[in-house]
Amino acid sequence: MTIKRAYMDHNATTPLRPEARAAVIEALDVLGNPSSVHTEGRAARALVERARRDVASLVGARPAEIVFTSGGTEAAAMAIHAAGAALGVKRLIVSAVEHDAVLSSAEASGLPVSLLPVDREGRADMAVLEAMLAASGGPALVALMHANNETGVLQAVAEASALAHAAGSYLLCDAVQAAGKVALDFDALGADMMMLGGHKIGAPTGVGALVVRTGLPFAARSVGGGQEARRRAGSENVSGIAGFGAAAGASINGLGALSLLRDELEAGIARRAPDAVFFGAGAERLPNTSYLSAPGMDAETLLMSLDLDGIAVSAGAACSSGKIGKPRVLDAMGIPDELSRGAIRVSLGWTSDKADVERFLESWLRAYERVRVRTANMNTGVTAGGTREVPLAAVES
Repeated sequence: MTIKRAYMDHNATTPLRPEARAAVIEALDVLGNPSSVHTEGRAARALVERARRDVASLVGARPAEIVFTSGGTEAAAMAIHAAGAALGVKRLIVSAVEHDAVLSSAEASGLPVSLLPVDREGRADMAVLEAMLAASGGPALVALMHANNETGVLQAVAEASALAHAAGSYLLCDAVQAAGKVALDFDALGADMMMLGGHKIGAPTGVGALVVRTGLPFAARSVGGGQEARRRAGSENVSGIAGFGAAAGASINGLGALSLLRDELEAGIARRAPDAVFFGAGAERLPNTSYLSAPGMDAETLLMSLDLDGIAVSAGAACSSGKIGKPRVLDAMGIPDELSRGAIRVSLGWTSDKADVERFLESWLRAYERVRVRTANMNTGVTAGGTREVPLAAVES
């Protein structure tokens, strides 16, 4: 009998929703190119535009503001390119906890890049942002994510947007992790552009969107045909876009109920491991995310142990080719190495249940107890075999 694995890495990618699967299969049977004017082409166009409306509804935007992309990474590159080419931006201000997709595009832009610091909870410093904008020497683009993909900490995007606009600057919001988990209102946030990724809400991989505020000057990064109102050339990924729209519709109510499961997980850890730390717990967070550690834990060893127990979690962002290194986000938060080296991220989603949480608690606490026993033995000089180690100095004397 095969035991169901506990998938608890939804911030990396969430399983395909049945509504999205059905929409993809339906779209695969539609023959036409959405740019064609014949009956078949109009059928394909109808699928794309229906999805555009559904994605817009999820984030409080207008359908015409949605530009479909291959995912959040391309959306970031498009936004930063447009900022330099169409908005006259002279400088990029990027929060120290932004996703690598934003940081890498910023570094490749050729524009000066300044990092906006965060506090111990991972929240961007608004006073520092205001000072940076005042000293920017021209229009700047502020890149501030709505929710951090590792800690789940929510940022003050509306406040940052107001500061940017008061200084004649612009704001790009990475909402890839926030969409479908918390309520989003593009107008209320005040962002000029916003990134979305389909596979984080149960759509297929390889589809996403850039939301571009109505009337904002824009320069396409990829040129060719006139697709996406000339903002992104290339024939649309009709089946992927259809799946994205269906997933957006299914996600419209968010995942707020998951906070009960997340809180149960953290309470279970805290009862048995009082020295455990939950990063960003002092700030408002996504309801599904817990980023935790305890002294003496090692993330790589812990991930392998959990995986063998049938539990899938991660050591942070899933975009580092499987490598586990020093967590950049925790470093920006000033977390000491003793804790950051054992940090793992648990992220729940639409498939998660109480049994997953109980299974994780049992496995993590077993690993924690092994570390405690090993530490105690080291402190008393007892080896794994039960013998007492004699200090080298005593032997030499």
